[in-house]
Amino acid sequence: MTKISEDDFYIGIIGMGDMGKMYARNFSKAGWKCVVCDREENYNTLLEEFKDTSVEVVKNGHLVSRKADFIIYSVEAAFIDKVVAEYGSSTKVGATVSGQTSVKAPERAAFEKHLPKDVHVVSVHSLHGPTVSPEGQPLVLIQHNSPDWVMRKTEQVFDCFRSRYVYLTYEEHDIVTANTQAVTHAAFLSMGTAWNMSQSYPWELDRYVNGIEVVKCNIALRIYANKWHVYAGLAILNPSAHAQVRQFATSATDLFKLMVVGDYESLKQRALEARRAVFGYKDGVEPGANGEKCERTPILLSDTLLDRFSLHQPSSQHCSARNSHLTILTMVDCWHKLGIHPFDHLDVAGTPLFRMWIGVAEYLFRSPERLNLALESAAYDTSHRADDTEFVVATRGWSEVIEHGSFTHYKEKFESTAKFLEPRFEEANRMNKEMLKVIMESGAPKSMKTPPKKLSSLPLVK
Repeated sequence: MTKISEDDFYIGIIGMGDMGKMYARNFSKAGWKCVVCDREENYNTLLEEFKDTSVEVVKNGHLVSRKADFIIYSVEAAFIDKVVAEYGSSTKVGATVSGQTSVKAPERAAFEKHLPKDVHVVSVHSLHGPTVSPEGQPLVLIQHNSPDWVMRKTEQVFDCFRSRYVYLTYEEHDIVTANTQAVTHAAFLSMGTAWNMSQSYPWELDRYVNGIEVVKCNIALRIYANKWHVYAGLAILNPSAHAQVRQFATSATDLFKLMVVGDYESLKQRALEARRAVFGYKDGVEPGANGEKCERTPILLSDTLLDRFSLHQPSSQHCSARNSHLTILTMVDCWHKLGIHPFDHLDVAGTPLFRMWIGVAEYLFRSPERLNLALESAAYDTSHRADDTEFVVATRGWSEVIEHGSFTHYKEKFESTAKFLEPRFEEANRMNKEMLKVIMESGAPKSMKTPPKKLSSLPLVK
């Protein structure tokens, strides 16, 4: 296929939120002609923001659709049907239409219902936030009702991102994003809510400033520093996500009940079953230690590597290493109960946050000594019991909000905690960028033509 000439080819973006703006700036920098729009009340503001660039700002999606050869709907999943219904009929004959939503089921339905039959569809999804460089990050491409040459054209359009392409179907995308993001977000949303309810900043306590606790605090702050709808749509509109968030709350509750009665043996048995199933580790053996075979390089080689990213310096050099790590035990137990193999999904389309979270879980579960210390702390040490109680209550609260599909309650719950954590967002954002760089140096696949294994499927929850 002949390479597209930037001289007579327009890329259109409908929806100029943070991701839409990131897309426009990257395309413009690469020399593509861009025509963009947002809600009409934002027209003047958007015009001022892009006045010194080659990006053409217009008043509505009809003007974008009539002019652009490649159109990207970058809107919230909850509104995709309404927006495509309004502007889809104006799509230029022969144009390629794409969507950049985090949940593809409603996007697919909107495209099939409202787009003219004489256009092509190739959906996309950059699996990272707007503040992360797209270079090396997974970019999902979904070929739908379009010939191969349209897919090749789409690849040319996105070459300037230097992302690694991941080729999935709509269904596979929603399963992968549920497996890599839904429960990950639920874990950190629950942590933040627990801190809000107890009205305490955990990093100001000596027991939360070292090693993997640093990662947990920084990721939670990173999530709450974003906009609520980024996570709400993925959790509420993705049918695969409901079963996962429900299981996460169930796992947290089941493990906590064993903690309360001090049932160390049952906790250990359940943790070891999950350790074998999720990571493939032999009981009592640490991969890579004492000549033991190690299948892959650990994401986190040392927790001390992360100490410098703490938001607070400990008041003592002898901070207690004891922690139940209920959040991590819950995460791995949840993966086990759902039959999810996180490394398979990491290799396919893992987000930066997912890579960090797997790294934390892997670090705790690799070492029999570290895991056993956490289990002993869970069963016998009550110093974290109040925090763990708040966490379990928070997991059930988030599960109920998502199960009921309430965007209003999701927003209220999210923004209440975000307001509480806001004073530390700026510092956490700086720390996160440095921490992310360290963790991403562990490497990721350069390209991915197809998933390495059959994706774990979950029952769709209506």
